[in-house]
Amino acid sequence: MARPRVLSGIQPTADSFHLGNYLGAVRQWVTLQETHDAFYCVVDLHAITVPTEPAALRRRSRVAAAQLFAAGLDPERSTVFVQSHVREHTELAWVLICLTGMGEAGRMTQFKDKSAKFGESAASVGLFTYPILQAADILLYQANRVPVGADQKQHLELTRDLGQRFNHRFGDTFTLPEPYILKEVEKITDLQDPTAKMSKSSSSPAGILDVLEQPGPLRKKIMRAVTDTGSEVLFDEENKPGISNLLRIQSALTATPIPDLVARYAGQGYGTFKKDVAEAVVDAFAPIRERTEKLLSDEKELDRLLAIGAERASAVAKQTMAEVRDRIGFLPKH
Repeated sequence: MARPRVLSGIQPTADSFHLGNYLGAVRQWVTLQETHDAFYCVVDLHAITVPTEPAALRRRSRVAAAQLFAAGLDPERSTVFVQSHVREHTELAWVLICLTGMGEAGRMTQFKDKSAKFGESAASVGLFTYPILQAADILLYQANRVPVGADQKQHLELTRDLGQRFNHRFGDTFTLPEPYILKEVEKITDLQDPTAKMSKSSSSPAGILDVLEQPGPLRKKIMRAVTDTGSEVLFDEENKPGISNLLRIQSALTATPIPDLVARYAGQGYGTFKKDVAEAVVDAFAPIRERTEKLLSDEKELDRLLAIGAERASAVAKQTMAEVRDRIGFLPKH
């Protein structure tokens, strides 16, 4: 029996993934490749919905791809590629844009959030239609499942609506994807502001743990993480958000239940606990950083791996688009 197909993507908008990206997505993608026909892309077309520097985009796309391979995605078992290498993404996006109502697109919460940040007059049409390109990414590969966190559920609903609309109007063409709810990774928060999510766009550098960071700075950030009054290591979201966040991090990286950690540090104070959290982070990130550096030192080999992924993805995308063109009534090219 054929494996269900899964598709997901990650933006190349920073020089390193951070702990939240790793736990919330990448680590789980590695597990999914064991049971699914897995397609993962570096979504560089999505990255240009906000202003980007060409050289930075090129560098970050390679860095993102290298980290995916370094974290454990196997080019033999997963199709890993760069979105812009498969031109059918933009072609299908245009078809879907023409099936989307203005009000429907305007209701997408991510556009509201991001346009509020940049100011609506500065927000691009690309940012407005971003969820429709995301729908094209998914429908193009006839994905059965899409790994989603809570913030992406609305986009997957739009994808299903657009796929259904096309199927109803032009005949059965698209697989309607189901959400694959990622294992609940407790929200990892900013080390300097434990009430806010760890995020490249809103956290200060001191509040983020980057996968590619050297051990020294990683340890320093954790030792300087904001803690709470008292000296007991307890899990208490309301009164001890800083300690609770560090407990979540250590638990996720060492597969140790939080109550066991609390029992381990009874009567020990924050110092020993923070040192152990730092070691857990360094131990998890060091091998990924080393493998990433090795891949980036041989751009030719990295590009070869991405070309293999793009070829495999293109074969599926071309088949879908041939059907879409025919169904919609575009003249065939002779």
